[in-house]
Amino acid sequence: MRVEFFIFLAAHIAIGSFLAVISRRFFTRDLRDYYTSSSRLGVLLSAGTYAATTYSAFMMVGLVGMTYATGVGALGFELLYLASTIVLLSTIGFKIWELSKKYNWISPSQMLGDFYNSRVLALAVALVYLFAMIPYLAAQIQGLRVIFNYGGLGALESTIISAILVYVWIFIAGMWSVAITDTYQGFLMLSGGLSYLIWTFCYFTPASGIVYSELFKTLSERGYLGLTDFWSLTTYLAYTLPWAFFAVTNPQVVVRLYVPRDEKTYKKAVTAFYIYGFTYTIIVVLIGLVAVGLATRGVLPSNLPWDSVTPYILGLMHPFLGSLIAVSIIAAAVSTANSIVLAVSGSLISLSKSRSVALARIIDAILVIIATLTTMSSVGFIVDLSVLTSIILLPLAPITILGVYVVNKWSSVLKNSALASLIIGVSIATYYALILGPRKAFREVILGLPLSAWVLLTSTIVLLIGYIIGVKTTKDPLKL
Repeated sequence: MRVEFFIFLAAHIAIGSFLAVISRRFFTRDLRDYYTSSSRLGVLLSAGTYAATTYSAFMMVGLVGMTYATGVGALGFELLYLASTIVLLSTIGFKIWELSKKYNWISPSQMLGDFYNSRVLALAVALVYLFAMIPYLAAQIQGLRVIFNYGGLGALESTIISAILVYVWIFIAGMWSVAITDTYQGFLMLSGGLSYLIWTFCYFTPASGIVYSELFKTLSERGYLGLTDFWSLTTYLAYTLPWAFFAVTNPQVVVRLYVPRDEKTYKKAVTAFYIYGFTYTIIVVLIGLVAVGLATRGVLPSNLPWDSVTPYILGLMHPFLGSLIAVSIIAAAVSTANSIVLAVSGSLISLSKSRSVALARIIDAILVIIATLTTMSSVGFIVDLSVLTSIILLPLAPITILGVYVVNKWSSVLKNSALASLIIGVSIATYYALILGPRKAFREVILGLPLSAWVLLTSTIVLLIGYIIGVKTTKDPLKL
């Protein structure tokens, strides 16, 4: 076992727990406060919790490996996500924040139910979250397990410790403890990534006798600085389309639209998130490019699985530095995982007549246990699981975007079409996920388009048909 790893891990847990306990002074023990902090967060916490929730173990484990395997095209994939997120946060997201101040939502399923005045739709959305987010939550715990293995722990011990870490910081004060620990972990994630990059550029590469001009010349000659064969148009769409709408489909990030205390805070938080996201993305992609460059020169293996690149490189570092970076990856996974648990449990409890913080904590525990059992079945790649979840949630994009503009203007036709749009879109995604498996489903091409495009198109068409029929048949134009 690596002693340095456990020293850093213990320090990380102690600092995070200390901050979580401090957050209890702000916690009113009200259910809305537990899930949304009663919309009282400032700029630092609003931006910090959004960034840490969004950027998970996928970045330092998945995106480094993706860049190593597919070249700079991975940068376009990730930057398109960031650009589309900023656009959505500046438009639809801001409207959602405004409406959240009026309706006091605690979950996105409750929000969508109010948009279309449909409790059935709210229930359906909550069930979709429960179904789709368990693999994504399992992916975070799986990422934690990989990094704990670096420290010398076995699979069972790693999984149990990961599950406890995910749950405890939720239990202490809900959104307050999650937001404060997220912000701390966000700084740790950025620091770990920067340390990783500096070591790779300033020590490992020169120590291997590689000159950077030769390294990047080799990358260019091998096609890694352009679009490799991997990045066909359909593959690019398959990977990028689900994440382009991530900000309005994934419940853990939609909830974070409710938390800023005022308009000024919201806008500054979006700007801060953009700066953080752009910086972190560039750092991670540069690490991946250097890794594949070193692989072409024989310094690193050229056939590492995507999720094994970072763990392999960590093993080459001094244990002090490797342990610091490993703990930063643990921070990324924990921040995303506890946010997912909080968002899904909020969607479930918002449908219940019996609402209490105690019940919320019980639901949180059950979700963590289910995700832990899923993790122990060793499902799929982290990247595949993450993107597949986004495909299953993709039908929520048109429902959410249109819903912002039809709130209090619904019709029965539109209400039914929204439900049909969700069911049909999720069914298509789930069907292909079941018959092909998570690794292949999101790359499946049907009549020249990837699965994600068909899910989005089908859901949008069904919803728009209902909207058009509703407009034509509603006598009172104010109702639609």
